[in-house]
Amino acid sequence: MEVVNYIQQKDHLLLEGRTGLMKIIPYTKSIIRIRYTLENQFSEEESFFVEPDTQKNMEYSVEEKENTIIFSTRKVHIHINKNNAAFTYKDASGKLLTKEPKRGGKTLLPTEVLKPVYDDNTEIENSQNVDGARAKAVPIKHVVDRMAYQTKLEFEWANEEALYGLGSHEEGVLNLRGTHQYLYQQNMKAVVPVLVSTRGYGIIVDSYSTMKFHDDIHGSYIWTDVDSEMDYYFVYGPEFDQVVKSYRYLTGKAPLLPKWAFGYVQSKERYKSQEELISIIKEYRQRQIPLDLIVLDWRSWTGELWGQKSFDPDRFPNPTEMMEEIHKLNAKLMVSIWPIMSNDGPNHIEMKQKGYLLGNQANYDAFNKEARNLYWKQANEGIFSHGTDAWWCDCTEPFEADWVGEIKPEPEERLFINTQEAKKYLDPAYINAYSLLHSKGLYENQRQTTESKRVVNLTRSSYAGQQKYSAITWSGDIAANWKTLRNQIADGLNMCVTGIPYWTLDIGAFFVSDREQWFWNGDYQEGCEDLGYRELYVRWLQYGVFLPMFRSHGADTPREVWRFGEPDTPFYDTLVKYIKLRYRLMPYIYSVAGWVTHEDYTMMRTLAFDFRNDSNTYDIKDQYMFGPSFLVNPVTDPMYYESGSVELEVVPKKRSVYLPAGTDWYNFWTNQRLLGGQTIEADADLETMPLYVRAGAIVPIGPTIQYTSEETNLPIEIHVYKGNNGSFLWYDDEGDSYNYEKGAYATIPIRWEEQNNLLVIENRQGTYPGMKTSMELVLIIVSGEGENIDQRKIWYTGEQTIINF
Repeated sequence: MEVVNYIQQKDHLLLEGRTGLMKIIPYTKSIIRIRYTLENQFSEEESFFVEPDTQKNMEYSVEEKENTIIFSTRKVHIHINKNNAAFTYKDASGKLLTKEPKRGGKTLLPTEVLKPVYDDNTEIENSQNVDGARAKAVPIKHVVDRMAYQTKLEFEWANEEALYGLGSHEEGVLNLRGTHQYLYQQNMKAVVPVLVSTRGYGIIVDSYSTMKFHDDIHGSYIWTDVDSEMDYYFVYGPEFDQVVKSYRYLTGKAPLLPKWAFGYVQSKERYKSQEELISIIKEYRQRQIPLDLIVLDWRSWTGELWGQKSFDPDRFPNPTEMMEEIHKLNAKLMVSIWPIMSNDGPNHIEMKQKGYLLGNQANYDAFNKEARNLYWKQANEGIFSHGTDAWWCDCTEPFEADWVGEIKPEPEERLFINTQEAKKYLDPAYINAYSLLHSKGLYENQRQTTESKRVVNLTRSSYAGQQKYSAITWSGDIAANWKTLRNQIADGLNMCVTGIPYWTLDIGAFFVSDREQWFWNGDYQEGCEDLGYRELYVRWLQYGVFLPMFRSHGADTPREVWRFGEPDTPFYDTLVKYIKLRYRLMPYIYSVAGWVTHEDYTMMRTLAFDFRNDSNTYDIKDQYMFGPSFLVNPVTDPMYYESGSVELEVVPKKRSVYLPAGTDWYNFWTNQRLLGGQTIEADADLETMPLYVRAGAIVPIGPTIQYTSEETNLPIEIHVYKGNNGSFLWYDDEGDSYNYEKGAYATIPIRWEEQNNLLVIENRQGTYPGMKTSMELVLIIVSGEGENIDQRKIWYTGEQTIINF
């Protein structure tokens, strides 16, 4: 677009071209919105994920030069070439962040939007596969609904630049440079249209259609399939935490999950009765293995009434009493619900009578507020009113169509198959947003029903803004093999770097054995009887300890700890050791969760969050930071057994670990101190996942407990790792309810002054019901020298305490 005129308005700069309009809108000094249309005016459609009232009258300036218009806030300068509207983005010092090609980087291509037409004679084909019920309809015809645009936003990324984000996919790619990614919702694909660069900026694309990312032989660009105009945000950091904070300013803060959601979650496909659920919890309690949540997977309903949101009276004869007993055992229950309904169950009939079903007459229309309200009414009356605690919103990318056959379709074919199926029932401009609206309905309605229980929604899909609805995305129905474990680490990191804080997976993978279908390709026909699978499962669970949600789940084989051995055997003992470690770290983990909500922090952190200046970290996809202190290094190769319990010979029990530069590191298990900026061979026997703590870290560690709300008078340990100044904000609240939103929480700032060997525990700020007014603390100073540890006991009463070591 050639710029022929510009108009400086109070809240935006308007660029007029011979063939279009551009609008540059400063939302903050670091967030700039860019819109481009070929129409005579901009679209009035409201964003699904950007919060209202985020755009303020932010001060900006405009400077015109011979061939350039310069738009500036205090943080970002955009140089606009008058000849072709090519943008060059710089920071306030003039440092280049990124730029578009010299020919111009924004393209709009008109496209017809087709709408399928159904009538009362439309035939519905109902079926079931391993991924649940399916209903397919063939429209009687298609009509042109409107004209829209395909959009293409091009960049010239720098050679040394690394890019992350776009959600959780299945290829195990971390740094997206030199790759391509197809962005559509599918089992094992969860989309978030956010890119974050090590050059210190982010891109947020406000589109809900199919998208493509390319940085390959075809070019470097983001493409969207159907939009009324181009609409995106340029966000300056320069640090990743600042980009995430701006993302959440735009799209909404992440509410705090209940404390029990950070405990151990036991699930499998599937527990079939209330007796079985309760017996499993009792077994955990008898064995003194910590547990907080058990999960009821699909088919809680009666017979073949798929998606009915109520309990089968034969298998769950008294759900209210069941919940009372589960709660007496200090556990919680999560129940699976689906957006698809079939076989004329009561929920299905009611939705159909109201006209709230999509064209296949099975999936409810989550884009309709009244349909969302009815969906909640059904879920509340049939399930939540009995006292259940959490939702598992399965199959929230409801129109996958390629989970059949022996051979996995090619990526382009999968893109076509799945998006074409979705377009039969959803407007093609919105096929990526179903999960977002589904989560919105559940969250808003539960909040209106009660404030005493925080919303927990485990869901298989994601989109920008979904964090504000207390959604936790899991990575779908993955298969049990070492390659999948390796891939999942990068997949989760790319989800969390987008600003979506809560991601998890099936510990041990969903499919364990190998069957005819392409996706059922685990390596372990004998399940947990296979010593090879036991080794893989232990490594997976070690990794899972350091995920936002710590959850075991899957098909083919049981998942309870005792299925992997008995006490005094290595697999069993190692599993118990790491589950207990998760609970001992709960003061640290819940504090970090508090930061996620109150400070827009990110719990699971690609290394560039904390070491952006160390380019050696950019392509490391099997290590990450968990909070500010822990460098997590999962073991992703077998050392003891192949599948079939075949013993491996002469495999070193080591894994390579890069210790990022700029700090010393401590081996968590031995307290050995090591220099950063080097690669080491770390001990990695079965009992040991290499785990390192950054110098200057302050880590609160609690006693061994059996559930997150267990009260104990045992002391809390405060571990301080010498080598740098450090600080930690200890956060706590009731653990559930939304009283924290009204200020019912407490924080204790703790700092370590390295030069003075001084630990300062500041005055506690705030209070909440049930808070302990005093507590015993064991202060442990780790130096890595001599005897390694200096230890003191104190009694903290909420007032400033200074200890000189």
